[in-house]
Amino acid sequence: MTLKHMLMASIVTLSLPSLVLAETYNLTVDPVTINTGDFVKQGIGYNGASPGPTLRFKEGEDVTINVTNNLNVSTSIHWHGLILPFKQDGVPGISYAGIAPGETFTYQFPIKQSGTYWFHSHSGFQEPNGAYGAIVIEPKDREPFRYDREYVVQLTDKHPHSAERIMRNLKMLPDYYNRQQETVGDFFRDSGENGIWATLQDRLMWGDMRMMKADIEDVQGFTGLINGKGPAQNWTGLFKPGERIRLRFINSSAMTYFDIRIPGLGMTVVSADGNNVQPVNVDEFRIGVAETYDVIVQPKKDKAYTIFAESMGRSGFARGTLATTAGQEGKVPEMRPAPKLTMADMSGMAGMDHGSMSGMDHSSMAGMKGMDHSSMGSQNEMDHSSMGDMEHPAATEMNDMDHSSMGDMEGMDHSNMANMEGMDHSGMSGMKGMDHSAMKGADESATDPFYAPGSGLEPRAANGGKFLSYADLRAQKPLYEDREPTREIEMRLTGNMERYAWSINGIKYEDAEPVRLKYGERVRFKFVNETMMTHPMHLHGMWSILDVGAGKWNPVKHVISVQPGTTVYMETEVDAPGQWAFHCHLSYHAATGMFRKIIVEGGPDQTEANSKAATGGDA
Repeated sequence: MTLKHMLMASIVTLSLPSLVLAETYNLTVDPVTINTGDFVKQGIGYNGASPGPTLRFKEGEDVTINVTNNLNVSTSIHWHGLILPFKQDGVPGISYAGIAPGETFTYQFPIKQSGTYWFHSHSGFQEPNGAYGAIVIEPKDREPFRYDREYVVQLTDKHPHSAERIMRNLKMLPDYYNRQQETVGDFFRDSGENGIWATLQDRLMWGDMRMMKADIEDVQGFTGLINGKGPAQNWTGLFKPGERIRLRFINSSAMTYFDIRIPGLGMTVVSADGNNVQPVNVDEFRIGVAETYDVIVQPKKDKAYTIFAESMGRSGFARGTLATTAGQEGKVPEMRPAPKLTMADMSGMAGMDHGSMSGMDHSSMAGMKGMDHSSMGSQNEMDHSSMGDMEHPAATEMNDMDHSSMGDMEGMDHSNMANMEGMDHSGMSGMKGMDHSAMKGADESATDPFYAPGSGLEPRAANGGKFLSYADLRAQKPLYEDREPTREIEMRLTGNMERYAWSINGIKYEDAEPVRLKYGERVRFKFVNETMMTHPMHLHGMWSILDVGAGKWNPVKHVISVQPGTTVYMETEVDAPGQWAFHCHLSYHAATGMFRKIIVEGGPDQTEANSKAATGGDA
């Protein structure tokens, strides 16, 4: 070939569009046996195991995933955190009909991102019964940090009881699994420390609320697993001293928050929920249910290091090891004393119903099969035309408002605010830059602005060092142009502990109207946690921009944890037409009503989206 011909060929090649990689993957959904080292039980897995295989994609490729259902009940797979067409999102009754027994469903979607994610069933309680796996997506461009090797560290809480049995027991007795209730011995101990009268008053006050200080975890008595192995089985990742190791942490638990540390090793957080963040050096971090964090560690000694994931309520733990040779074990730390809720954690509980939930009949919910909403497809046809936006006067001057005098608003009656879900607070855009650091209040011991001042849940590093806060997170590179939101939607996180029923704005999913968004708008969500539980809120199909007061550098996540007694803001660029799920990722909270359907109106392919909303099919 002449030089002229070679040059012409090069020009032609450069002018062609980049070839799109196309890969095909096959998954089966199977009954499996799960051995935790403490007990053996039957569950559900993928390709014959729980967790399922780690799926590795490449940014920019188109993937085809054939899923064959070998169960005797319907199933589904949700690709948690992936940005894809709504009909491929995998939520029965919202994005498609599910996968019937014996059938194969083919998912097809482009990979538009990179990072650490996971997949799980969105049918019934199949996820807590074992139907989950990891996703690793390689970036098309060089990452802003380097490492020599990597490991997925997928956490879960495996209980001897089936998820269905757990749900029945919680409906029967909400504290059924609470193993940390205060005893007579605790009363005498506290009386010795605080005086008998103060202790008696404290007990009576909590009794009046029908609450306990130990109500931190709904489900205790579990075994914590790392990559399917219990503490006694000791999952191990090998390294050479001096290597930089990337650990991809995924919390696939049904109900458990974990506090993670590696004694003797600092960690550098480089990614949150699949999106790179500006590096943060920490000694410990809390990972909420369904969140992912990537950290870099560099062990320099020829020894074993223990990965210790301790539940937030200190009722159980997962344990693994980084070692230079197989069989090495590091020291397993003792669990710290269990924290106790304080009145600060109760400060937002105006909407927490401890007795009767006026008008809400939950009698039919006892046999609920969790998160399979396929029977609710009739909601697609509901007429919401009468729910026009409720406009509020402009409040742009609230930026400089002194909120310090608002502490007495805890007792405010919000009972008439049940229908505020679609309320338009567009005039409140000035609150966007609110500095949460000023929210410490009178109790200066509270240093994390994402916890109520004086909260019993505020984490402390075991070694007295740095514990990661949401306030530490900054995006490595802004994903969206920073702009004012078009409106604000308030979502009060509410519940009835005695009946074990959870809701948004006092309304459970079955009775709620869908939340309607318009394609192209930027919506600001205001989460007000009026319960004593922490809720990991997950929006499908679109990113959640967490407001930490950093403007365009606010981190982009797919799960936002909202602590008791706090208000948290996030913004969403509404850029995905179709129907989406929005829910608390605590399995038994979503199953009893803390769940919403999101309908995005307008945008590309809207006609098709409306006509095929819950029928399945390829995108």
